[in-house]
Amino acid sequence: MMTWLKAEEQHQHKNGGGWVANTATVEDSVYIGADAQVSGNARVSGNAQMYGNAWVSGNAQVSGNARVSGDARVFGNAQVYGSARVYGSARVSGDAQVLGDAQVLGDARVFGDAWVYGSARVYGSARVSGDAQVLGDARVFGNAQVSGNVWVETPLFIQGTKHGVSNSSYGKLSIGCITLTFAEWKKQYRSLGKCEGYTEKQIKEYGAIIALATKIGK
Repeated sequence: MMTWLKAEEQHQHKNGGGWVANTATVEDSVYIGADAQVSGNARVSGNAQMYGNAWVSGNAQVSGNARVSGDARVFGNAQVYGSARVYGSARVSGDAQVLGDAQVLGDARVFGDAWVYGSARVYGSARVSGDAQVLGDARVFGNAQVSGNVWVETPLFIQGTKHGVSNSSYGKLSIGCITLTFAEWKKQYRSLGKCEGYTEKQIKEYGAIIALATKIGK
């Protein structure tokens, strides 16, 4: 039962026993496991299934043969459909869409206007945001950040000794919470490294990573 709602404001879905707010729409064909929840104005339809502590809320839509499980959350105006999978502690929010055979798992986050589709996978602590599109067999993993453009191949990600280095959009690198163009990183990596408390050895390391990423990245 959802503790923030009154008993008369919710009901148990007949297929699985999960709790559904009366404001939400859940078709009879859907499976909602006993500990799963659907709230807000969310819509779950088709042959979609929810397991574990999964929660779909806001104006989110889950449909087709989609699966949302574990501690996963789908909210905002997000859509999960096709044969897509969202599980683990993953979050899909905003206007994001996960479709096809795509998978979002682990502690991954997909938000903003991002799309993940095809056979793409987003996992680990990865972030896909902005207007980024990850498709085909592309993988976004580890602490990688992708915030723009269309990625059919796996975006370049290099794990350094302190932060990961992501080719987060064409011509840009994200290191920690800072995103700059290739040229800006070349000029500023040493001063930024000092500000972030990098050792001289680490500054040299990241200088080499930036040079490599600039050479082989998009």
